[in-house]
Amino acid sequence: MENESLYNLLDSIDNPDDLRLMKPEQLPMICEELRQAIIQELSTNPGHFAASLGVVELTVALHYVFNTPYDKIVWDVGHQAYGHKMLTGRRDNFYTNRKFKGIKPFPSPDESIYDTFTCGHASNSISAALGMAVAARANKEYDKHVVAVIGDGAMSGGLAFEGLNNASSTPNNLLIILNDNDMAIDRSVGGMKQYLFNLTTSNHYNQVRFNMARLLFKLGILNEDRRKALIRFGNSLKSIVAQQQNIFEGMNIRYFGPVDGHDVKNIARILHDIKDLEGPKVLHLHTVKGKGFAPAEKHPSIWHAPGRFDPLTGKRSVVKTDGIPPLFQDVFGHTLVELAHKNSKIVGVTPAMPTGCSMTFLMNEMPDRAFDVGIAEGHAVTFSGGLAKEGMIPFCNIYSSFMQRAYDNVIHDVAIQRLPVVFCLDRAGLVGEDGPTHHGVFDLSYMRSIPNMTIASPLNEHELRRLMYTAQLPDKGPFVIRYPRGRGVLVDWECELEEIKVGTGQCLKEGTDLAVLSLGPIGNAVKKAIERAEKENPKLNVAHYDLRFLKPLDEEMLQHVGATFKNIITVEDGILAGGMGSAVLEFMSDKRYSPSINRIGINDQFVEHGAMSELHQLCGIDEQAIYNAIKINNQ
Repeated sequence: MENESLYNLLDSIDNPDDLRLMKPEQLPMICEELRQAIIQELSTNPGHFAASLGVVELTVALHYVFNTPYDKIVWDVGHQAYGHKMLTGRRDNFYTNRKFKGIKPFPSPDESIYDTFTCGHASNSISAALGMAVAARANKEYDKHVVAVIGDGAMSGGLAFEGLNNASSTPNNLLIILNDNDMAIDRSVGGMKQYLFNLTTSNHYNQVRFNMARLLFKLGILNEDRRKALIRFGNSLKSIVAQQQNIFEGMNIRYFGPVDGHDVKNIARILHDIKDLEGPKVLHLHTVKGKGFAPAEKHPSIWHAPGRFDPLTGKRSVVKTDGIPPLFQDVFGHTLVELAHKNSKIVGVTPAMPTGCSMTFLMNEMPDRAFDVGIAEGHAVTFSGGLAKEGMIPFCNIYSSFMQRAYDNVIHDVAIQRLPVVFCLDRAGLVGEDGPTHHGVFDLSYMRSIPNMTIASPLNEHELRRLMYTAQLPDKGPFVIRYPRGRGVLVDWECELEEIKVGTGQCLKEGTDLAVLSLGPIGNAVKKAIERAEKENPKLNVAHYDLRFLKPLDEEMLQHVGATFKNIITVEDGILAGGMGSAVLEFMSDKRYSPSINRIGINDQFVEHGAMSELHQLCGIDEQAIYNAIKINNQ
């Protein structure tokens, strides 16, 4: 009964058709109920919080005005789509959001016909939506509308500009909604941020121009070619009067705004007025990330994904960290500061993730030596290459799955020149609830094929620190260090910074019956599995080798393994195709060793979302799976 009294209108909306039966004056109350539903749900089932609160009014207005799912809404990134999910038939099941086998963390066409395109990585919405708009024309669906919703942070990405450039020269009626909240995850940075902040245009001017153009078309005075010429003339005239060039109208894309992004009735009116305009257009909304929840409005970065909290007081649940190992990202951050104090050439580079990767430690202590380049992974890599070319040692920290966006830059702008860029790939391996768009399982495969690359993964926090120290030493060239999301295994994580010889692994345990080769922190699960197997069978004697480097391999150690053992198990937290197990197979074949090799890793699939333990079990890379493999291979 409490839920019914709280959501009188929202409970009557099972899909957007129900929403469109509402009166315009009811929209603000629907927004209030939807906002409260998001707050209540996420207080106990954590997820991306502040972004969804910031677009409640926009979400309601979009589904109210447009005939979804026939009309297409393409969300960029998808952090902001919880309200969209609740309005499109998933409200009753929203408690399963981000849980194993539950609602997906980001919009996905596999889940709903209202989810038009895969979300998760920034800046793809304009290109995807433009493709849909052009396809609608080709299919003679002239009444179909396509809308791209993109944030100011994502608008700084190169792909967004490529999409805008194409939209300006391709016949289409695409509507681009720019959700400008001065935030990405951390605050937006760069010239685009300042430009959007200053951008102004008269709504009255746009409305008069629209009505005049419609009249002239009806009278036969205006045709498409004349319309484009007039737009160019009008844009030039407006630039002179305003003393400011509008970047969108400079590309012949109609611009409307900026508009209050929390006035739902006005947004709905504007959408209704402009949706049938010919040609591409931009509606610029100013919104507040975390709108309607005071703590989130005050600290939007903290409330991007705040974990559990009290919906009344805003008090967040405190995770006690005393006596437990640190996050790998924090070890990276502290170690980078320590190294930067010792080496004046070291700088830090991150594409819009300073908090997530703990680059903030260096930013706070040495702000002139840390660079947040915005959502621009390709630029982050090439910028780092330029720094390295002139004698600096950049530590370029990019989440593993986001590094996929900069693959050509790694090859063309760093590896060919053998530049000393240290790529720290955070969130490598399975990442949990963020799902297939964020799992960092491909980096071992896609980096291994690049010449001049050194690729390493630390077993624990001490190894991470020593690998970072090693990577910044002279003549190391491009150096990849990949480590997972979450905590390490050592409470006493600090240690002396010592060089690790490149291309050397380590024998963690001698053995005679079979050998297990692992790479990175998953070796700790291997250690437990071996202990369990040997405890169950005291006669069993399993050797364990930590490769430490995927490239170059420790050939001396592998030759010993190949000559000694008939059965070998390889274990990696990454895709099997082309990964560490493949490298071992290739080595054994090339050197004419013929052991039986059982590879444990992630099969040829995109892995769903869920808790880390659930996903490790699903993919067969948890302690139990390794234990089972040891038993089978010893028979």
